Amino acid sequence: MSPVYQVTRQLFIALAVTLLTAAPLMASNWPAWRGVDGTGRSGERNLPVSWSPTENVTWKTPLPGEGNSTPITWDNRVFVTCPVDAGKVRRLICLDRKSGKIIWKHDVPFPQKETTHRDNPFCSGSPTTDGKQVYASFGSAGVLACDFEGHVAWHRKLGKLTHVFGQATTPVLYKNLVIVHRGPGDKTHLIALDRNTGTTVWDTPEFAKNNNLYGSWSTPVIVRVAGHDELIVTMPREIKGYDPATGKELWKCGGLGTEIYTMPIVGNGVVVGISGHQGPAIGVKLGGRGDLTDSNRLWLTAKNHQRVGSGVIVGKYLYVSNATGIAQCIEARSGKVVWAQRLGGTLWGTMLAADGRLYVSNKEGDIFVLAASPEFKLLARNRMAEHMKAAVAPSDGQLFVRTYKTLYCIGKRTR
Repeated sequence: MSPVYQVTRQLFIALAVTLLTAAPLMASNWPAWRGVDGTGRSGERNLPVSWSPTENVTWKTPLPGEGNSTPITWDNRVFVTCPVDAGKVRRLICLDRKSGKIIWKHDVPFPQKETTHRDNPFCSGSPTTDGKQVYASFGSAGVLACDFEGHVAWHRKLGKLTHVFGQATTPVLYKNLVIVHRGPGDKTHLIALDRNTGTTVWDTPEFAKNNNLYGSWSTPVIVRVAGHDELIVTMPREIKGYDPATGKELWKCGGLGTEIYTMPIVGNGVVVGISGHQGPAIGVKLGGRGDLTDSNRLWLTAKNHQRVGSGVIVGKYLYVSNATGIAQCIEARSGKVVWAQRLGGTLWGTMLAADGRLYVSNKEGDIFVLAASPEFKLLARNRMAEHMKAAVAPSDGQLFVRTYKTLYCIGKRTR
């Protein structure tokens, strides 16, 4: 056997092993609020379409407090954050995926008085995991890292955050970093912590203002653009791109309003930023440096429905839900509305796209299943009969649904 052939064969075997071992993890785990890449798109197939609080339910577990955060999964573990005692305790919970039994919980006390909105209970940010540790940002109570047995790896107290409507962002992982958008209000900053120790690697300040008409609750997303990585976040008045390794600003694009509830929506070479309170929405072509307002902004719609939940781009189309109960399909590169249909209730849930379908919930406890298509088609309306604002999380053939009272596991696991 020649040395060249032997090396080639070894490389081929290594690649095959990598693909075989990595593919199931990518398909089955939902390690962050909007999935492994932060887009809200899942490669899952054969997810449940119809269910109820009693039908097609594998298990349900009562939760100790009301909350908006979405559960995440890794293999046989489910993680969720939850406020206890009106937020005086911030809790990270680990559940057994097979039974729904709580395996462990870790509490971070924060007895100090803190403001938030009645629709935004404390611990609204979802946890994030890398399969070894799970990370949670508890606002003024700091950033926490625990291993899968519940032991604290580190806990960083980074100072109090003050905003009349509270906070609601989720940690983002990049290489050896845990990146957190700590805001809105005073003080607002993007900070990167070492994943193993919690020490600060970089800290980028942003303009801070404690005002009910100003602030961003946006979770950043990491995007690969022209051979390099960018950390993109929607901030008051603009979308901004940063170097995730250093926190240095790379570009910005103006046109947004001063209240931002959604995270950047990425797909098809475009990033979409959406304002709250009927403010502007913009589409921006990815790529470039400096002020891209004139060069890369593809469209701007000055007045929209009130939007709280984040949308999703599937192919050429952007799908968004509005607090007015109306869902929309929009051309991602032009901003042109393809269809707008009333689903009902107050749509606060963030959209999930999987297997040609869209899943989105309203505050009244209905979860709608739509076709991800330029032709509107309602496939199902599932009534949970409990108040909810969290997104639906898919994992290995199942859906995880978090209401204000209960965590549900829907459907049968396929692995």
